[in-house]
Amino acid sequence: MPRARSDDKRSAILAAATHLIVAQGLGAPTMGIARQAGIPNGSLFTYFPTKAALFNQLYLELKQEMAAAATANVEQSDFSREHFFQIWHNWMHWAVAFPEKRKALTQLDVSDAITPETRAAAHRAMRPLGALIEHCRAAGPMSKVPAGFVAMLLNAAADATMVFMTQDPKHARRHCKDGFDAAWRMLS
Repeated sequence: MPRARSDDKRSAILAAATHLIVAQGLGAPTMGIARQAGIPNGSLFTYFPTKAALFNQLYLELKQEMAAAATANVEQSDFSREHFFQIWHNWMHWAVAFPEKRKALTQLDVSDAITPETRAAAHRAMRPLGALIEHCRAAGPMSKVPAGFVAMLLNAAADATMVFMTQDPKHARRHCKDGFDAAWRMLS
């Protein structure tokens, strides 16, 4: 009879994978992930059949966590500047509070191991953010620019903001506002 899976062990594997992706890159060995999680190497494959499956699940969960943090306590039907700023603020503060998760997500985002299906599921998790961006984009100077290109530009502005907030925490509030102002000017 197969051994029951533990949510704690699964969480430990995902946390270990996050840490080792940041420390060693996407080539981090499963043996190291298992060791970091405090489980035997073979047990890792009880939870995730392959390293790619582990990375896909980690990517999806990080995207879902980031989206949930960004939209926490925000009314989804409001398309105002204040609404967008609250989402931006939440997003930036999640990234600063969890720098390892942000760095791991950045590496996973460019990985060929992440399947189109996982990317689509992550995109669905980000749908509330996408709807707001699309609404702002459609009425602004970027209306004729492909939505994917606008999303990449916003991600670049967000990444720059996160870096400045992390490197200069004393002025993090100002960097968050400056990054938002730049993003807003692009959209509106």
